[in-house]
Amino acid sequence: MTNFPFEAQRALFPILQKKAQLSSCSQSALSTPVTEALARYMTSWSEQGMDWGGWGVVLDQAKAEFARLIHADAADIAVMSCVSDFASSIGNCLSFDAQRDGIVLGEIDFPSVGHVWLAQQARGAVVQFAQPDAGGEIALEGYARLINDRTRLVSVSQVSYSNGFKQDIGAIVKLARAQGALLFVDAYQSAGVMQIDVQRDDIDMLVCGAQKYLLGCPGIAFMYVRPSVAEQLKPSNTGWFGRINPFAFDIRTLDYAQGARRFDTGTPPYINGAAACAGMALLNTLDMAQVEAYIEQLSAVALREAKRHNLPIASPLDPSRKGSNTAIRVKDSAAIERHMASAGFIVSARGPLIRVAPHFYNTEQDVAGAMAALARLV
Repeated sequence: MTNFPFEAQRALFPILQKKAQLSSCSQSALSTPVTEALARYMTSWSEQGMDWGGWGVVLDQAKAEFARLIHADAADIAVMSCVSDFASSIGNCLSFDAQRDGIVLGEIDFPSVGHVWLAQQARGAVVQFAQPDAGGEIALEGYARLINDRTRLVSVSQVSYSNGFKQDIGAIVKLARAQGALLFVDAYQSAGVMQIDVQRDDIDMLVCGAQKYLLGCPGIAFMYVRPSVAEQLKPSNTGWFGRINPFAFDIRTLDYAQGARRFDTGTPPYINGAAACAGMALLNTLDMAQVEAYIEQLSAVALREAKRHNLPIASPLDPSRKGSNTAIRVKDSAAIERHMASAGFIVSARGPLIRVAPHFYNTEQDVAGAMAALARLV
């Protein structure tokens, strides 16, 4: 067993003293910094009655922490309640005409994002899906065949929610850019465990919610928008925080704040922002290159142990081609998830799959133990 590099940080997650939580593709473990941040919010509410100014400062700090994780500026980050809201807001900003009517996405993307793009068909969009092979991977050629000079938007999951397949974002950006198409990246299964640099990779838009690898809770999501792109878009899904001066309270004036802030809407989920800020602040104390390398190491352990127990693997067999999630095919995933929890291993059911998705705080023993327990059940 190799050296575990995050022993000190592991102690910040109390549940790990009793259980192996390996469900970060769905919900990460709760840390003491997040618990303390939520307690501070509740104390301020209880003792002060309200603290809109203080809560707003924490939300701005959360934007800054997300920006730091993806190598962006805090001014280029917007906040909504979920990724689907962001996708809908972007979709409704775009026009679809005879010259530019195409949307291209992968068949392996999360369904709700696909549903948002399909809803744009009523506005003239033509939606096409890049197909995966038998192993659940989409070759770059699959996108190249579909992206052309009529493509308005290419939507890509950096890591698939189902089988963990990791896509080459840099290469897909080049395909989109060559045809003048925008690129929308869903980083829900990658941000927090992979190095991301939106400026280096020339990404137009990148979205992520807080409760998975960002160590927060549901109910808040973040979106990066490249400044030059943001200035071209006027969201119809809007609210008072999307105005140049929200506190002008001018009901007759619809103006748009500079940059990504134009995508903010109504009163944001401040308490969720407090949790998200604390989780991402913890992540930003780590070397993300080390985290990514360690996650790949855990993937190798998961694949090795799954093979040793003859479990039917649905994920790529090369650790470098997958994210944290190692998916195993089962007959009744919901029942298996419950039995695994009873055995001390928190994993995530999704359709016909059980997903074992460690974070940096998990050990090789956690992963190997989960695969052994899964083998006993399957």
